[in-house]
Amino acid sequence: MKLHGTMTINEQGHLSIGGCDAVELAREFGTPLYVMDEEHLRAICREYYQSFVTKYPRNEVIYASKAFLTKAMARIIAQEKLGLDVVSGGELYTALEAGFPAEHIYFHGNNKSPEELSLALDSKIGRIIVDNLYELELLEGLCREKGVKAKILLRLQPGIEAHTHEYIQTGQIDSKFGMAIATGQAMEIVQRALAFDHVELKGLHCHIGSQIFEIASFKHAAEVMMDFLKRVQEETCRELSELNLGGGIGIYYAEDDTPAPIQEFAETIMNTVTEKANALQLKVPKIIIEPGRSIVGTVGTTLYTVGSIKNIPGIRTYVAVDGGMADNPRPALYQAKYEAALANKMQEAPTEVVSITGKCCESGDMLIWDIELPPVESGDILAVSCTGAYNYSMSSNYNRLPRPAVVLVRDGNADLIVARETYADLVRNDLVPARLK
Repeated sequence: MKLHGTMTINEQGHLSIGGCDAVELAREFGTPLYVMDEEHLRAICREYYQSFVTKYPRNEVIYASKAFLTKAMARIIAQEKLGLDVVSGGELYTALEAGFPAEHIYFHGNNKSPEELSLALDSKIGRIIVDNLYELELLEGLCREKGVKAKILLRLQPGIEAHTHEYIQTGQIDSKFGMAIATGQAMEIVQRALAFDHVELKGLHCHIGSQIFEIASFKHAAEVMMDFLKRVQEETCRELSELNLGGGIGIYYAEDDTPAPIQEFAETIMNTVTEKANALQLKVPKIIIEPGRSIVGTVGTTLYTVGSIKNIPGIRTYVAVDGGMADNPRPALYQAKYEAALANKMQEAPTEVVSITGKCCESGDMLIWDIELPPVESGDILAVSCTGAYNYSMSSNYNRLPRPAVVLVRDGNADLIVARETYADLVRNDLVPARLK
C-alpha cells in the first residue's frame, strides 16, 4: 500500500497517520473507522490555492463538498480560503451551521426544490448554478416574490465524453446535467436568463466528469467554453465575466492510477483560457474550479477489524471485515479499486493472496479482490487507503448497520468529528401506527 500524506510506519511496526497509531485509533474509537489526515488535507488545499489563486488573484477554488462534508470539514475549507460547492439543502444547511461564509457558497443540482432555492436566497449565498429552464423560471419567480436578485451561472454541456466510468461522465450531450451547446439549448437558456429581471447572469459552468487523468480533456473543455463565451458576446452583446470549469481531476487509488500534478493542471487551464481569450478578443474571465475528490480522496483511510476467514482450497480465501458496502459502496457501484495493508503488520512481508469481503448480506459486497497480504488472522486491523472521498458521504444503513465514526488526526492528536451511530440512532425516526400496537 502506498503511503499518503503523513502516513508512516512507527517503531511498533504499525501504520501511523497524523502521528497517531492506527491500531490504537481502532482500539479507542472502534471499527469501522474513517481516519482523516488534517495536515495532508490542508497541504492539498494550499497547493490548489497557490496554483489557481495566488498566481491568478481573480480566480476562486471551491471545494465540492459532496465528496465529504461535516461541520469540521467546512471550517477547515473556510480557514484555507476556499469556497464551497453544495448540491442539496442538507449540504447548504451543514455549511451554514458551520458558519461558512455564505457569499462563497455555490449551489449546484439538477432538481433544486423551491424550499432549497428559498434557503439559498434567504442565506444570500454567492452563486446559484442553474441547470435547466425549469429551474431558471422557478428561480425568477421566487426572486420576484422575495424582491431579490440572484447571481447565477448556467450549467452547460460542452459535448465532451471524458475517459472515466459511464456513471460519472457528465459533460456529454446525453446527460441529466445542464443544457447542451450542440443542440442550441445552451444559447436559448442564456438568452432567457438575460431577459429576466430578477437573475443576474454572471457566467457559465461545465463539468465533464470525475476521476479523469487526461489533462487534455480539461483543455478541450476550456476551449469549447471559451468559444461559446465568444458566441454569447456576438449574439447578445454581453461579455460574461466568470467561467466555472468544474472539477474531476483523478487521484491515486491503486498502482495503475497516474494523476497529474495540481500545478500542471492549473497551468494547462490558465494557459488555454488566456490564449483563447487573446485569440477571440475577450477579457480573461474569472476562472472557478471545483475539486472534491482530489482534495479529500487521499486524506481518508478506513480501518476495519478482520473477522471470519474462509479458505476454499484451490479457489480463494475470503477475509471478512466488520464493514463493507455500507461504508464504502464504490467497489459495488463503480468497480473501484483500492489498496490496503494490515495496520498491525506493516513490516511483515506479504505471503498470501486473499480477497476482502464485507459483512453485508450481498455476494457483491467485495471491497478488494486478490490482494497480497502478510498472514491474516482474526483481530488484525485492515487499513484501506484513499477512502476520503464518497465513502462517508455515500455510506448507508444497509442491513441496519450503524454508520462509522470519523476522526481527524494531526500531530498525534485524534478528535472525533462524527460520532459513531448507535442502534438507538437506527430506530430514532421509526414510528409504529396505533393499529399495530
